[in-house]
Amino acid sequence: QVKLVESGGGSVQAGGSHRLSCAASGVAGSRNYCMAWFRQAPGKAREGVARIFIGNDYDSYADSVKGRFTISHDKVDDTNIVLLQMNGLKAEDAAMYYCAAMRGGCLMRFAGPDFDYWGQGTQVTVSS
Repeated sequence: QVKLVESGGGSVQAGGSHRLSCAASGVAGSRNYCMAWFRQAPGKAREGVARIFIGNDYDSYADSVKGRFTISHDKVDDTNIVLLQMNGLKAEDAAMYYCAAMRGGCLMRFAGPDFDYWGQGTQVTVSS
């Protein structure tokens, strides 16, 4: 059974850096997963932020975070760790951030309904 647990949320000053972590258990035996970070701010639609295909490290980013955010993954024992390094944070980056996993490769489109598993979310607040 796949389980995703996010951590690392908190309050960050604008312009600062922060890192989110997602512990993905139940996927360590397979490299055939697309892992992603989504976010949703109050009153706004959910947005795909970054994704990475475990099999070949292919990654892609939303235009809103390109050049500022970096997604990566590592493996610790039987758990895949998916990291989101966020630099140059802006007020508009404040949101609930969710880790998601999809069996198979990352699709051309980057849409929430395609993902099979979700974490509970971790809140990021950006203060000016």
